[in-house]
Amino acid sequence: MAQAAVKLGVVELLASLSLATDLGTGQPMGHGLSTSLLAMSLANEMGGDSTRLRHVQQVALIRFLGCTSDAAETARMAGDDELSFMAGFAPSHMGGSGETLRAMVGNVGLGHPPLRRARLVAAALTDVGEGAKGLAAHCEVGAMLAGRLGLSDQVINALRHAYERWDGKGPYGLAGDQIPIEVRIAIVARDGDLLARSGGDIISVLRRRRGKAYDPNVVDAFLDLSPTLGEAEWSDVIEAEPDPVAHIEDMAVALAAIADFADIKSPWMRGHSHRVAELAAMASDLAGLGPSRSSMLKHAGMVHDLGRVGIENGIWDRPGPLGTGEWEKVRLHPYLTQRILSRCQALADLGELASSHHERLDGSGYHRQASEAHIPVPTRILAAADVMAALTSERPHRPRFDPADAARILAAEAEAGRLDPAAVGFVTAAAGVGLEPAKPANPGGLSDREMEVLCLIARGHTNRKVGDELFISPKTVGRHVENIYTKIGVSTRAGATVYAMEHRLLG
Repeated sequence: MAQAAVKLGVVELLASLSLATDLGTGQPMGHGLSTSLLAMSLANEMGGDSTRLRHVQQVALIRFLGCTSDAAETARMAGDDELSFMAGFAPSHMGGSGETLRAMVGNVGLGHPPLRRARLVAAALTDVGEGAKGLAAHCEVGAMLAGRLGLSDQVINALRHAYERWDGKGPYGLAGDQIPIEVRIAIVARDGDLLARSGGDIISVLRRRRGKAYDPNVVDAFLDLSPTLGEAEWSDVIEAEPDPVAHIEDMAVALAAIADFADIKSPWMRGHSHRVAELAAMASDLAGLGPSRSSMLKHAGMVHDLGRVGIENGIWDRPGPLGTGEWEKVRLHPYLTQRILSRCQALADLGELASSHHERLDGSGYHRQASEAHIPVPTRILAAADVMAALTSERPHRPRFDPADAARILAAEAEAGRLDPAAVGFVTAAAGVGLEPAKPANPGGLSDREMEVLCLIARGHTNRKVGDELFISPKTVGRHVENIYTKIGVSTRAGATVYAMEHRLLG
């Protein structure tokens, strides 16, 4: 198949991921591409060699790889729509304290009635420490995912310090030349593109932040270069990679990391993409479609919900019913999955399959509203696998169904003409034989109790809620959390969550 015939380039994958992080930070798709070209121009102006150029390009493309790690918390703080908040706050992020305070007040609670908005703003200003924790989570998760993509130690280290400031006022307190040069360049390039898109006074901002948030040498390179800013072409970004072109060594591992990037966005979805991938691949084997189809279905399951990052968490995490406008946003996410993956030749076919998981035989699905004649067998299996995985997991508006009840619901969907009966049969058979494996050995030397605590905090539970679940005090939970962090080598809840997802501890 086309997926197997075309090797996946590192820059191609990172460029696709940049489209996803654009969506996940409330920016227009293409912002990361433009940032990467500007960053490489600045690195050239500063005399960077090909190795530095490679690292600068990669960091600039995926500097926001950890952006989904605290989306749920940011949405609660901002009044449900973390994407609008992040988009509005972004130009001021590297400004002075007064500028960031004004941006915070101006962007929290947008669209809410005045009293509700006032309460949200007051709560946000009372808990200013959460912002620093969120940035630390972004950095840790971005570095962890970059390691699973097979990127170099230099790039991983840069992403671990993606929000540092020249004056040392970033989340980890690095200052000056302690900050990786790739980050110093990417910060100026990103803000330059942001300001160009908004019509801001780039030169004035650069000079005001020179020696504060920005490396003076990078600012001077920008002023000397006087770059013409604008939309970047996909081909220009791919061709800008220094020789030799690097390729992804293990596509399955890389796509599994992307699954966790998408799923960590909502506590209700963590582990969902892995479950869909496993179900779809096992059902394909039962259907006798052959190893290549099973592999592609597993890969498609990993990335089928990538477009979710472009829809605010106030929709995904809502316990009550959605309105018509909100359902229209939900219906958009498969389209966004396709748009993220379609530009990359090695992922285009995968994106076509992955973005079809909500199509239905009677034409009632989305986003294409395809009918039975235009829905191939692999798509029918992926659709049934997605429904089975969702039904057997808890959601904000309902408890989980046991597999037998879920199988009956799928059978009813098949009888109504929406799901394919054969695909439903294979998926329910796979659910009966493949989703209850023997308990794996505890990773990282964790005790059974620590495993319980880890899984609960990875689901977004507070220490108090974990204590209520396990009949222990919040203080005891806190000690368990500290021990867990030490054993698995993380420092944030988001990092612990990614660890739990990577090791398939969430089901």
